[in-house]
Amino acid sequence: MKFIKHKNTSTATDADLLDQYKKTGDLEILGCLYERYMPLLYGLCLKYYKDEDKSKDAVMQIFEQLITKLRIHEVGNFKSWLYTLARNFCLMDLRSLQKHEFVNIEENGVEKPLFDHQENDELKEKQLSSMSKCMEKLPHEQRITIDLFYLQQKCYKEVAEITGFDANKVKSYIQNGKRNLKICMEKNRGNE
Repeated sequence: MKFIKHKNTSTATDADLLDQYKKTGDLEILGCLYERYMPLLYGLCLKYYKDEDKSKDAVMQIFEQLITKLRIHEVGNFKSWLYTLARNFCLMDLRSLQKHEFVNIEENGVEKPLFDHQENDELKEKQLSSMSKCMEKLPHEQRITIDLFYLQQKCYKEVAEITGFDANKVKSYIQNGKRNLKICMEKNRGNE
């Protein structure tokens, strides 16, 4: 995939291109910025998928997500934010496909029987499902701050900037959300 080069895009900083995109919504500008990191993203996707075609598709799907996500999120360091977005995309996609990588026990020195791993995978899947359901039950402020802080790995300051909440409120929402999430998950565990 090649993007048409605008004047001055090859010398512009990531922040300049990001700013231009936010002001204009011009996909060619976003494409020029994204093209800088396509090899990095392809390598990352290849690491997770171990399939060239699937990795190429993922790189394009990540670009499609950028179109809307960059309008919502305030991004300080584009490269690290994009890397995190891509990594989360791959992990969530693999999880949704319930694709598990099986490792040769002899090569990796693992001595546990296969059924132990399956039980652990099932337990983790149940925990993730429970967490997802409990996240939906949290109040909006707690849900969004938990998502940004833990899942998108934003710092308190970034969460405050993105949400518009006061920094002390952000800490409070995260702390209360984490407690409420734990309580909900413990209740779900008791119902199983």
